This record gives sequence, C-alpha cells and structure tokens, in this order.
Amino acid sequence: MLPEAFLNRMKKQLGDAYPDYIASLERPRAVALRFNPLKGERPALPFVEAPVPWEPMGYYYDPASRPGLHPFHEAGVYYLQEASAMAPVRLLDPQPGEKICDLCAAPGGKSTQIAASMAGEGFLLCNEFNPKRAKILSRNIERMGIANALVTNEHPQKLADRLTGFFDRVLIDAPCSGEGMFRKEEAAVTDWSLEAVHACAQRQREILHSGAQLVRPGGRLVYSTCTFAPEENEETVAAFLESHPDFYPETTEAPWFEAGPNGSFRLWPHKLLGEGHFAAVLRRKGEQEQDENAPLGEKLPALWEQFARELGICLPAGKCVRFGQSIYWAPKEMPDIRGLRVLRPGLALGEEKKGRFEPDHALALWLSTAKNMLDLKADSGELAAYMHGDTVACDRNGWCLVRADGYSLGWGKADGKVLKNHYPKGLRR
Repeated sequence: MLPEAFLNRMKKQLGDAYPDYIASLERPRAVALRFNPLKGERPALPFVEAPVPWEPMGYYYDPASRPGLHPFHEAGVYYLQEASAMAPVRLLDPQPGEKICDLCAAPGGKSTQIAASMAGEGFLLCNEFNPKRAKILSRNIERMGIANALVTNEHPQKLADRLTGFFDRVLIDAPCSGEGMFRKEEAAVTDWSLEAVHACAQRQREILHSGAQLVRPGGRLVYSTCTFAPEENEETVAAFLESHPDFYPETTEAPWFEAGPNGSFRLWPHKLLGEGHFAAVLRRKGEQEQDENAPLGEKLPALWEQFARELGICLPAGKCVRFGQSIYWAPKEMPDIRGLRVLRPGLALGEEKKGRFEPDHALALWLSTAKNMLDLKADSGELAAYMHGDTVACDRNGWCLVRADGYSLGWGKADGKVLKNHYPKGLRR
C-alpha cells in the first residue's frame, strides 16, 4: 500500500498520465543486467533477453533464472542493475583516459558502468560516506576486475577541499527518498514521508555544492536520483544553478527519456521498462587547466617481480602503493591520498608473507589469462567443488589461475596432483 500523501502528489504531478503510472505498478517488474567488457567477449546465456535501449551492454533477463547464483556473476562477467539506473552514466558519457568521480557510489552499479566505458584507462574515484556500504562498493569493484579505481569512505566536502577542480566528469547519484524503488524495496515505502523528502532535498543540495567543486573548468556534472519528487529533482537543480553561476545546463541527445528544464531528464515506469529515474546534465564554464603532476609510486618488490614472471603477468601503466604488507597497483593519475579514508587504492596485487608472495583475489579477477591455469566448465562438479572451497584435481605446479569457461574466478596452488583452494572463504558456497 503506497502512502496516501505520495499518491495525492503523483495525481497532481502526472495529471492525465496518473492512471498509466498506477497500471505500470501492477505489471511484473523488468529486471536487467549489464555485461562487463573488461572481462572480454560477452557470453551467450539462455536467460538473457531484449537489450536495454540506452545501455549498449545492458539486457533484460528472465527473473526465474536467478543469474546471481551463476558462476559468471562471481567472475564479474555481469552486474545485476536496474535498467533505468543505467541512464545517468550514459548521460555522463565517460571516456577512456579521463579522471572521473562517482561521489555517492555504493553499491557500485554506476561505478562499474563508468569503469567499463573507461576501458582500464584513466582514474576513477568511487566514494561512499556510509562505511558498511563502502565495503560493499569495494567488493563490487574487485569482483568486476577494475584496476584503475580508488575506493574512499569520505565526506563529500573533504574530497572537495582536497581535490578541487581535479575531475573531468563527476556523477552525483544522490541519496534520495527512493520513490522509484517502491516496488523493489518495501523499506522504501515504510520510510517515506513528506518530511523525509524535504530532508533529502536539503542534503542533496549540500552534496551538489561539494561535488561541483570537484569538477574542472569545462567539465561535466551529472546529478541523478531514483525518486519522482520535484523537490529532490528539478527544484534542487534549479536552486543549484541559481547559486552556482559557473555551471549551466548542457544540451544532450537522449531520445529514450522525457526531457525537462535545466538539462534534466525523467524516466517514468509507465513509459519504459524500468523503475524510474531522474538525471540532469550540467557543464562547468571555462577551459581545462593544466593538470598537476601526480605523486610517484614506490618500487615493486622483488617477490612480486618473480611471481609476475612465473605467471606471465604484465601490469598496465601505473604505480605501486603499499599499505603495510599489502601491495596495490594504482593508476598513474592518482593524486596524493594521504589523510583520506581509503578502502582500495587501486588493484590489490597481494601480500609479502615470510619471504613469499601470496596473490590477492582481486588480481585473479582482473587477469584474463596466465601461464599457469586450470580451466573448468561453468556447470561442472569440479567448479562447484572449487567454489565450495574443496580441493580439485590438477596436474600443474605452483599458483594457478582458475577459470570458469574462460572467465577468471580465483586462485589455487597446485602440487602436481591436487589444487589447494584459495577461493576466499567469504565467497564459498
């Protein structure tokens, strides 16, 4: 049962289209996933159906198939993402080699979508203020095999103070009253109130002010929500433009969505297969300024170099960052991160332990191939045993990259007969 105050407002807001909106809530929910080009060629899967019109890698799927349980999900081959939630990143239009910030990034759908468009080139900062949600974000960045991302758990204004004018593009998918999630999450209905809408709008204006400071002159800012409330959408954007004269609405071609004022777009559930979204595309006035040089990294340790030679691993351009015994490979554009709460400063390579190198699970998910591999069928008992944490037969020696139908999944260490399992205990099933 939807709140009466919400329904009364929607009647006024939609007018003659209100019955169509109510009817759309009675149809089965359209569910979608987005394939990850960082993992290579898209596999043919029987449960994948029609494409999502506004996202080249997005497809609807049969909900009865439960693709979250398939090994390909754990291998990062796809990300389960609501179709209309894919729209803001299309409007952001990220490009390889750019510096991009996703300011309110958890659980990671839009961050991983941005990373896919960046194709491993450039620098992506994924931030989430809530610590628990930041950990979920970090795990999804790892699962999707993303090497050029920094995951932080910071207040937006602290990032704005540290990285003023640093980014080519900034996405603010702001916390909102979640009216577009009413069918998906019961908590969104029970938590809704007119007071919550006004509180969200105030918080969104503060986040927008912080996020704007991150955008370089000439850069693009996309603001989005998954709610229908004008106070959180058009009114928030209008107030922002009035108080930030260095930004202006940008004309953007988006034929799938309903265009509104100030560079905004609406995605209505009665007009497309999706739950609903709002986004506005803004541009900062001025020309790009000269980038400052990023700080240099450390030297990669000899134990890593030996491991990399044995497995045939070649890292992309970047720099070494060490957190204790943990070794990360960060994008070369990454700025000084001292003093920030960082969960993941790039790709986790592994740890030095008592004179040996132990590779990280994230490295396995980033790799596509290695000199030492164990290839298993995705529907085989051997792969199920591996994902359960059991040993499996293997005639190789040393560290092996385990793959499911050619998609990397994790590590094992073989002795010529069996593979000792190094699949993370928290992921075993």
